[in-house]
Amino acid sequence: MKEFSIYIHIPFCISKCNYCDFNSYANSDELIQGYIDALKKQIVEDTSFTKNDICKTIYIGGGTPSYIDSKYIVDILKVIYTKYRVDEELQITIEVNPSSVTYNKLQDYKKIGINRLSIGLQTTNDELLKVIGRRHTYNQFLDVYNMCKEVGFDNINVDIMFGLPNQTLEDVISDVSNVINLNPEHISCYSLILYENVPLYNIIKSEKYSLPNEDEEREMSLQIDRLLKQAQYEHYEISNYAKDGNYSKHNLMCWKQYEYIGFGAGAHSFIDGIRFCNTENIKLYIDNNRINILEKMDKEDLMKEYMLLSMRLIDKIDSKRFKQKYDVDMFEKFSQQLQHLREQGYIYIDDNGKISLTRLGEDFNNYVCEQFI
Repeated sequence: MKEFSIYIHIPFCISKCNYCDFNSYANSDELIQGYIDALKKQIVEDTSFTKNDICKTIYIGGGTPSYIDSKYIVDILKVIYTKYRVDEELQITIEVNPSSVTYNKLQDYKKIGINRLSIGLQTTNDELLKVIGRRHTYNQFLDVYNMCKEVGFDNINVDIMFGLPNQTLEDVISDVSNVINLNPEHISCYSLILYENVPLYNIIKSEKYSLPNEDEEREMSLQIDRLLKQAQYEHYEISNYAKDGNYSKHNLMCWKQYEYIGFGAGAHSFIDGIRFCNTENIKLYIDNNRINILEKMDKEDLMKEYMLLSMRLIDKIDSKRFKQKYDVDMFEKFSQQLQHLREQGYIYIDDNGKISLTRLGEDFNNYVCEQFI
């Protein structure tokens, strides 16, 4: 019996944000019906898992899943329920945008079993929202957040971005403080990654706006961490904080190297040590669900990846699970790397062979990557 996760990609948007490099499309509504039919067809024809295997989590991302009619989301989940055996405590997350979600859509999500929402706020500063191409205001977000609570959702994530154009430390503190006051169950905090192929790159290049420097961005990250910990949020992964154990189970499954299957254009999968993805082109996907093999991983690759993914989490890394999974002693296999990380003060190893991380953050993650690549 396997435990696995499902990712559903909905690539449609009302418009692309200025920083977005994801596989998403605006002004393509005529393709929605054909795309949904192709996605359901891929689910029906999938042979990766059997009825003995258990789906533990479903994540519906994009794009903007809340942009399309909720009947499509309902239909997709009905096909999944018919096709797979799902866990009694199945966590289903859907990403929603304040500019496209409605009360009726939220009701439909709730009825079909979706029990976790991820709302893309990014910042409470309306001017910055315009700069990065978001189509909502902070007040619209507040209305939607309250609406989600009214419908009965009790596991909500709010996304915050920092390192934005002309953003100050005071802006970031205000953003985080305002969100904390709402008391969501989960908060994700991401630093802006600026790609050359997005509109924001040219906006910055025009020198009308500038990005915070490295020291300023590091201070933003430290203040975010301080504020959230003071508010009793647990920093359990580099970019994620949760209250009362309300983790993103889907992400945890991925970080702990469980298998997952992706449905939709550009969706990635990891099954039997093989990473593959569907074509990103919507029309090609509608035609034949073309699949591209990205990487066939051997045991050595998988062991290194296990360490890299585990080091993203503040939870203790259990050497016994590593031994069960690979029939190799972690401390013998990676003695040099672990000793170095311990000497540098990045990890603590207790008498039971469990590794605790002493810090988290992108700088730490990059450093760890250098040890295991």
